[in-house]
Amino acid sequence: MASLSELPALRNYSKPFGIRFLEYIKKGKLSYKTHQAIALIVTFLAYTCYHATRKTTSIVKSALDPQSPDVGLRFPWRMTYLSSPAEKKRFSWVLGDGWAPFNGSDGSALLGELDVAFLSVYALGMYFSGHLGDRMNLRVFLTVGMVGTGLFTSLFGVGYWAKIHSFYYFLIVQMIAGLFQSTGWPSVVAVVGNWFGKKKRGLIMGIWNAHTSVGNIAGSLIASALLSYGWGWSFVVPGLLIAFVGLLVFLFLPVSPESVGADKEEDEVGSPRKIGEGVTEPLLGSDAEIKETAVGFIEAWKIPGVAPFAFCLFFAKLVAYTFLYWLPYYISHTAIEGKYLSSETAGNLSTFFDIGGVLGGILAGHISDRLDARAITAATFMYCAIPALYFYRTYGHISLVMNIALMFICGMFVNGPYALITTAVSADLGTHSSLRENSKALATVTAIIDGTGSVGAAIGPILTGYISAKSWSAVFMMLMGAALVAGLLLTRLLVAEVVARISESRSQAGGSQPTSQDEELGV
Repeated sequence: MASLSELPALRNYSKPFGIRFLEYIKKGKLSYKTHQAIALIVTFLAYTCYHATRKTTSIVKSALDPQSPDVGLRFPWRMTYLSSPAEKKRFSWVLGDGWAPFNGSDGSALLGELDVAFLSVYALGMYFSGHLGDRMNLRVFLTVGMVGTGLFTSLFGVGYWAKIHSFYYFLIVQMIAGLFQSTGWPSVVAVVGNWFGKKKRGLIMGIWNAHTSVGNIAGSLIASALLSYGWGWSFVVPGLLIAFVGLLVFLFLPVSPESVGADKEEDEVGSPRKIGEGVTEPLLGSDAEIKETAVGFIEAWKIPGVAPFAFCLFFAKLVAYTFLYWLPYYISHTAIEGKYLSSETAGNLSTFFDIGGVLGGILAGHISDRLDARAITAATFMYCAIPALYFYRTYGHISLVMNIALMFICGMFVNGPYALITTAVSADLGTHSSLRENSKALATVTAIIDGTGSVGAAIGPILTGYISAKSWSAVFMMLMGAALVAGLLLTRLLVAEVVARISESRSQAGGSQPTSQDEELGV
């Protein structure tokens, strides 16, 4: 019988059934890099599905309320110019007369309330999800979240066949779906953070973070393609898809090297932490050296760097989600070369913002890795977003090519720091040196940062709805102001990183020991 001291080891080596099956087929143990690849692929697919199910509502709005300004990516890809409201109505994607209660005069307002309710519960749930994620098996926790998301996404669509016209039914379903959606991000970031050391996180997570845009585009394509069969299918199919991938997560996801008994290779240990002169400690130590207790919510807020990055993300996501919800509408209501684009074409063009965001996330991650300076990179991108937003508003109407180019640049600078903070920075802070005796902080820290950002994500689109009725120039002023504040919030960390770089250069030139940068910056 195992002793009490041996129980943690037994628990840590409970491999997922899928991993055991792969090892049975291979007739040998999987390598560390193979486990890393599985972790990246499975978490990429998982969060792609989360975003795909999240995107369906914005696509189906056109069927629920034919007069709704919200549009999405639709088949086929074609360029349609409209010159009058009559033509716009004739070319819009309208399936029947809409769906009560959303097809009334207050339809757009009701749909807006669904968005606000979803994002509010999502933001609130994020804090609790991170807290629970650090105290549960992340593989099981993520599976429950994905199956729950699939169930309630499908239940929204079931309203089509059940002939449900109660607004409160759809409201409650959306709120519960938002709660289950909040389980995704803290879990996947914690898993990837467990497998990759700080030295490689920026670039790897920058590429991996493309799942956000891939999910948005995939969700738009799936929902749009199924609309003609009945809007219920646009919810049920993505719901079934995320539930199926949730089962794959349960079968294959290796949560950490310790959970599957994988031996860390030397180049995967990560950048050492400088605890004292001549003493180093790996970024993610082994279980034998770490106490298996979870950090508290308040304690996580006190980790150096968490608060500045969390509030920076509040304003960064305010800008990003304003584009997510309003960019297609803005494009369709702005004359480009003296002509107006159809809602369908506007939705298609808006994807260039997402494409720019993919490149921005990769660049931000790579630059921050090379410089070993997360705050400098994030703040620089946010400052660059200010002139990009100004030029897009001022010159985007000149030509279609100019609009696409400036939109792409905006996406790159807006989504770059957003991707960096929610991935590499969150993982860095979740394994901060102040937690060297506590391995359970990744999900909690990730939830705090992204949860705070999600509050901004909810506020931005609401403010835009009110301000845009008066002036779109005022909306862009608000976005530029938010980008400025986001950059300023990182000033202290930025200065600390600059000082650390200068000190490191001097110490290397003088042959002395380098300074403890991680302790100073909290990253």
